Amino acid sequence: MTAIFVINLASSTERLNRVSHELNAQNLAFERLDAIDGRELSDTEIAKHYSADLNIKKYHKPLSKGEIGCYLSHRKAWQTIVDRQLDYAIILEDDFVLDRSIHSAIENISTLKQPWQLIKLAAYKDRNREIAFTKPLADEQHLVIHKKLMSGCCATAVSFEGAKALLKATAIFGRPVDCDLQHVWETGVYGYSLLPYPVSQPDNSQSDIRDRSVKVKKSFWRRKKQQLQSALLNAKYTKQFVKTQQVPNKKKGAAAPLLPIKNH
Repeated sequence: MTAIFVINLASSTERLNRVSHELNAQNLAFERLDAIDGRELSDTEIAKHYSADLNIKKYHKPLSKGEIGCYLSHRKAWQTIVDRQLDYAIILEDDFVLDRSIHSAIENISTLKQPWQLIKLAAYKDRNREIAFTKPLADEQHLVIHKKLMSGCCATAVSFEGAKALLKATAIFGRPVDCDLQHVWETGVYGYSLLPYPVSQPDNSQSDIRDRSVKVKKSFWRRKKQQLQSALLNAKYTKQFVKTQQVPNKKKGAAAPLLPIKNH
């Protein structure tokens, strides 16, 4: 049985009730993971993983305590995958809507022949992006590589190897979790999306744990410089990722196994 984790703050009972209804309607068992409330963390607790110096170097504004708590909550989910030695788990934030195709998605993920580390099952505000590679799956679903990994962490499937690599790469962080996941040349974790997405977010959705309501000063030129550098590196490493899908295995005629690309 596929493990499904729902990240949820203890105080967010209404959200838990709503998403419980979504999962129960699809006859899917799940486990609630107690989200880490960044507002309750001490400066010492925050400094264990969040680096203000790294933030200045790699992001254009300081993270809010909510964003830090969100990141730590996802790390908690990855650690659970590793501790329990799960093949993979689906990690959900508590603001989603399920499509009936979630069953096909779970079956397709569970029967994938190729190694994988991370698969997006939803995109932030259902945004679209150009696709660099696509592989047809059962029930008219596709495993795709976007030219840039989609933002948002509403719904992701993470494998055991993916969780291990992410924990190692993000022991110290300075960006939001979904932004770090896009920096595949740093994490070594390469992500797919499963289309059409079986999970979506309500139009008025706003994360409890990722509270971005606190206004902070943004550095315009630092952001532009970072975006340019990231765009160049993303194009390079996405191209290499796509190549791993297209090299035939001479013995079996199948796609060559994915090999992690060394961090930049």
